[in-house]
Amino acid sequence: MTTLGAIDIVVNVRTPQEMAAGLNPTDQSFAAQVRQDVSIAQAQGVTIDDYIRKMDRCGIERSLLIAVRCGDLRRSTSMHLSYERVHEICQAHPDRFSGLAGIDPTLGLAQLRELEHAVKDLGFVGAHYYPHWFDMPPDHPYVMPINAKCAELGVPIMMHVGHNLVYRRDLRLPSVAYPIAFDRVAILYPELTLIGIHLGVPWVDEMISMAWKHDNVFFCGDAYAPSHWPSQVVHYANTYGQDKFMFGTDWPVIEPERAVRDIQAHNYRPDPYRKMMRDNAIKAFKLPSSGLQKRPGDWCTLLPEGALESRLNPA
Repeated sequence: MTTLGAIDIVVNVRTPQEMAAGLNPTDQSFAAQVRQDVSIAQAQGVTIDDYIRKMDRCGIERSLLIAVRCGDLRRSTSMHLSYERVHEICQAHPDRFSGLAGIDPTLGLAQLRELEHAVKDLGFVGAHYYPHWFDMPPDHPYVMPINAKCAELGVPIMMHVGHNLVYRRDLRLPSVAYPIAFDRVAILYPELTLIGIHLGVPWVDEMISMAWKHDNVFFCGDAYAPSHWPSQVVHYANTYGQDKFMFGTDWPVIEPERAVRDIQAHNYRPDPYRKMMRDNAIKAFKLPSSGLQKRPGDWCTLLPEGALESRLNPA
């Protein structure tokens, strides 16, 4: 019998290898502000095997790993994680991870070619874009060709919408991605699946409005602990927006163990819970739906017995 688990659609790679190479776009002041785990705050990192154990304990079947691109590499404060590194991890654990192609719109045609390579050759399931790292909103002229390429390739693109914090004291980035910027993109490319990540805070109502208006706009509850999600988000996910909302952590910003426990406390209705935690992500990213063939030994030990699986199996 297969084991069904949650899908976390926003996860960063912070292994000791990445930390040693300086591939962490945040500093200790940011880690303190968001109360990151000591392994990240002290730049130690978490191995992939240890991260899988985290996933097991809270019942996360699959995580989408970002080959993140933070800024123009001509600037010393920018960093990119290679597509090949994320592909390597996904290849080693194909039933637990899928890749997301980070986007750098300053690369022009090279970015379009690299995105196509990531999807067609490396099996990546979507794209990820940080507007504030490039000072370009989702509907910027440099970004629109990337939106079109995602539509052509048939993969979603997720973008951080809302404000951004100060990731490092030597670089303060402006907040440029208002959720309403999805409006023009969604109209021009109805074939494109757009996902607003980080809830759109503080413009949460604007994010809900975009997802309600457009069939092809979704959003995700990552980067904020679910116990602190605004009430209108919880209501949206549990009622009329149940087909448009997905689970994520943006680890290491939010620990997966906390996220899953917090969501359990919200008492979502059965159908909205299953869609948020699993079904909507499987549909949007065209992920395998069969579950894990072998149940991990410490599966779901942080939750009451059967609390997750009984809610993920359709009645």
